[in-house]
This record gives sequence, structure tokens and C-alpha cells, in this order.
Amino acid sequence: MNSRPWVVVEAPDDRGLRRVTVGGCAAGSVWSLRELRRLLARLGHPDVDVEDPASVCWHGEDSATWPDRPVRRRATMAAMAAGLLASGVLSALIGWPDASGALTFAQRIVGAALVLFGVVQIAGAALALDHWGRREYRASGAVVLLGVFIALATDSLFFLLWLEEKEVTPYLFAFVPLGCWAVWAFILLVREKAWKGLPHPGRFVAGFYATALLSAVSLAYSTLYQPATAPLRFTLNAEFGRARQDRSQPYIHVPLKLSVKNTGDVSVYVIVNDVSVYGRTARYSGNVSKESFVRAWEESLGGNEEEAERHVDGFIFKTLSSTRLYEPGDVLEAGQEDTFVHVFQIPRDVSYDLINVDVQFTYMRKDRGRIDVEQYRKPHQSWRHPRFACRAVVVDDVDKCPVDPLTYHARVRHNNNLVNVTRAPLYVTAFWAPIGPPVYSISSFHFTGGRIDEAADKRELKKFGISTRHAKAEVSAAELLRFIPAAPR
Repeated sequence: MNSRPWVVVEAPDDRGLRRVTVGGCAAGSVWSLRELRRLLARLGHPDVDVEDPASVCWHGEDSATWPDRPVRRRATMAAMAAGLLASGVLSALIGWPDASGALTFAQRIVGAALVLFGVVQIAGAALALDHWGRREYRASGAVVLLGVFIALATDSLFFLLWLEEKEVTPYLFAFVPLGCWAVWAFILLVREKAWKGLPHPGRFVAGFYATALLSAVSLAYSTLYQPATAPLRFTLNAEFGRARQDRSQPYIHVPLKLSVKNTGDVSVYVIVNDVSVYGRTARYSGNVSKESFVRAWEESLGGNEEEAERHVDGFIFKTLSSTRLYEPGDVLEAGQEDTFVHVFQIPRDVSYDLINVDVQFTYMRKDRGRIDVEQYRKPHQSWRHPRFACRAVVVDDVDKCPVDPLTYHARVRHNNNLVNVTRAPLYVTAFWAPIGPPVYSISSFHFTGGRIDEAADKRELKKFGISTRHAKAEVSAAELLRFIPAAPR
């Protein structure tokens, strides 16, 4: 008869779990004396006297030592699993729009990394049940630690981005509590050395911190630092064609050829554009002194016309025609070239000495943001909807909005969804009318009261890469009329 005990119960580990062997074979682990009896009953030995030294050998501690605290352990397990699951879902939701739809490779990489981080955290949430359970998987603690570290890094990144503007967003109420949870969870796992179950824990710790550091630096670089992007180059041309006499009316038709080409490597949204034709009248005089010439130039500056001619002054510009080349929200792809012909009319007995054309083209880089195009293309007639009036709600300078304009308004989002979730909603707004220059803005203004913050507006315009290009051309009325027969007297 074998003198060795049949059942061996090992000393409790740091969590209170005691390993059991029966007949020299591992039978499992138990948290309490009750679980030990249940385990033996399942193995076909329900009548074993656990207090009999001939049947059960207790290593380290006796049958009265069961340090497990089930309520505390299960509460920790639940808190760890819930936090990892919530943080993983949050990371995946934030990263998926960039991973699936970002226009640049770097932004797609950041989005894919966030989705991958979310998957690791969700796996950690599942393995947290094992780590605070019977630890059947040796790597469960290390995966949980990795998931918690990722949660700590991403929530810290969200908070740093939020600090730039300190705007209240719905996501703020998610990543701030999760950040506090991540600090607690990380300290807890480090204290208990969650990586101990691995075959080579020292290598894991070194590799873990090295990989985590590189990932954090890469993610922060891609997110917080916006490298210089390819410059935009546009070619705008305006050219007057040969004027033609109207056979039935005392008017002359003047063709105006306009061309736009995106010669850069980045596609753009059209924010607003305008083509305005002006007729200039002036007073002509003989010899003019230097003092009069300088005074005329100074007066021209007051009228926003930086012109000075020795024999001409008293410039007056009148709008002859106003049109647009594109609808707001249209996209001009990289390399795209468009040509337009616009015909305007002037009287045969024209009193203008010069005809001027001013082309204004305002765009937003597509690699910086996305516009809700369907909403932006719907114009609001401000004379029918007063809340969309430019003078009433946006600018104090009446000269910027001399008449009630067409108003275009839509949501605009950064191409980096990390920025979107840490900022208040932004909107792009543009006003166009046949008289006066177009007015545009990007801000949190949403026609619900108040006015646009000009300082914030300038910052957002720069962040989204919004710029304006101009093209000007002029021709003398004499040149236009040189092929037109003189009117009979």
C-alpha cells in the first residue's frame, strides 16, 4: 500500500487559489474548502475525509487557510473587464472612420492602429475573466496589462487633444472617466506583476515597454504634428474675346473666356467663387502736378482701388455682370482643368473707358477636411429666411454684405477623427451676392444666435487649408469697340 497521501493541496498563491493534485495528476484549483469537496466529488471521491492526513496532504497551510476574498476579486474582475470593453469599443469607433475613409495614408494608418488597439482591449476584457479566475491561460495577465496600457495611452492622447480648445463634446464624458479608470487599472496590474505567468517575463516587459513607447511616439507624431503637405497650385486665366454687335438691340455682346486648372496634387472643395465684371469711368485732365498726382493716389486708397494715373482720376467702378464658375461644394480634382465662356453686354454708346474682370476662387483642401456636400449645395435665400442674413448675424461691416445674399451652410469635419471627437461641431458658411465680394467662414457658428469669433475663425481657416486665388484682366472700351461700326448720328 502506498504511504504517500492520495490528495495534495498546495499552499495558496497570491490570490488565495490552491492547486490540487489527485494521485499525482493535476486535478484543478480551488478557492475554498467547499470547492475542494465539489472537485473530489466530480472525480468520484465524495467520501474523502479532508482532515485525515492519510488521505489529504496540506502543503504550506492547513484546511482552515483560504485567503480568497470573492466579493473583492469579482468586483475587480468586473471593473477591469468593463473598462477594457468600453475603452476598446471607443477606440474602434473613433478609428474606424479614418481606417476606412481617410484620404491620406498616414491617417489611415492611425485609424487602423486605433481599431487594432480596440481589438486588443476587447481581447483583454475577455481574458480578464481568466486572469481573476483560475488562470488557465498563462498569457492572460500580460494581454490584460497590454490592453490597459493602450487604454491609458489613447485616453491620455484624447485628453491632450481636448486641452487645445477645451470644448465640451459628448466624447469628453467617455474618455475622461476611462482615463481615470486606466490609471487605477495600470497601477493595480503593475503591483501584482501581471506578466509573471509568461515563460520569459523579463523579455516581455522589455519588449512591451519598447513597443509601447514606439507606438505612442508614432501615434502622437501622426496625430499631434501635422507635417507640411504638398502645396496647392492653381492657374486662373481670364481673357476678353471679340465683341459683337446685337442686330436688334443697341448693345454689344462681349465674350469672356475663363479657365481654371488645379495643377497641384491635392483635390479641393469649392467653398465659394465669383466672377465680376466692372466698367470704369474716370475724369481726364491735362498736365497734373506731382502733388495732385500723389493726392489722387491717396484718395484712390480710400476707395480700395490702388491706382494712380497722372492724367486720370475720379475712378468710379460699376458692376456690369456677376456670375459663378462652380457651385459651392463642387470638387476640383488634382489635375482637373475647366474652361468657361461667359458673355456680358454693354451699351453701344458705352461711357466706360475700361472694362475689368475680377475672378475669385476660394477652396478647401480635401486632405484637411470633409464637407457635408449635399447640405452645403442647398442655398438659403436670406431675403426669405432672415436668420441666414449676412448683415444680421455674421459681420458688422455692412460693406461686406451690401445686399441680401444666398447663404450656404453645412457641417465640416477634420480628416483626422481624433480631432473631431475632441472638438465642438464646426460649420462652413459662405455668402454670395451679385454685388460685393463673397464672405466665408469656418467656426462653431450655427445660426442660433451670436456672431462668429473672428480669431477662432482665422485659426480654423488655416487648419482646414482654406485659401483664395484671384485673377484679374482689363481691356479698354476702345479696344472692344474697334470692330464695331460707329452708331449713326
